[in-house]
Amino acid sequence: MNKDNHFNIANLITFANISSGMIAIYLVTNKEFAIAAIFAWLAGLFDIMDGKVARKYNLSTEFGVQLDSFADFLSFVVMPTFFIFYALHYENDMMKLAIGILLIWYVISGLRRLVSFNLANDAGEVSKYFTGVPTPLGAILLWVVYLLYSYGTITNIAVIGLFIFIISLSLNSKIKIPHP
Repeated sequence: MNKDNHFNIANLITFANISSGMIAIYLVTNKEFAIAAIFAWLAGLFDIMDGKVARKYNLSTEFGVQLDSFADFLSFVVMPTFFIFYALHYENDMMKLAIGILLIWYVISGLRRLVSFNLANDAGEVSKYFTGVPTPLGAILLWVVYLLYSYGTITNIAVIGLFIFIISLSLNSKIKIPHP
């Protein structure tokens, strides 16, 4: 296996992550939320697999690191914001606008987190802890908020907005999260 080949097995798995994220976005815009969720979770599975394969077969490269961050941005930052925005039932246009602005803040926070992570780490390097909530975990937290909403545990859209804001802040926080 040639680690410098942009289409090595680890990068192909990352491309599968990107494809799953794109399909999930398409499905969300067509209000196919259950199937979109399956593709979102597939993206997460591919995200776990690509790093393990890259480390096991010594395929880590700067290209792969950057590609993984682009995949994370699409699948764990952009896709969940589409999911939340389209899945909520808004009381009025002002609430929809407020949630839209908070989700844009989440996207900016997620992008900032990924760029900062890339600038601080070298290809193949795995630290013991993440500083700040990693974007896949941020996506899971947004997913939990959505599930609480969909099962009627949280019914107030403003409370959902507060959770989105807190999750956005946590992406670039000093919280230490153990690296699996």
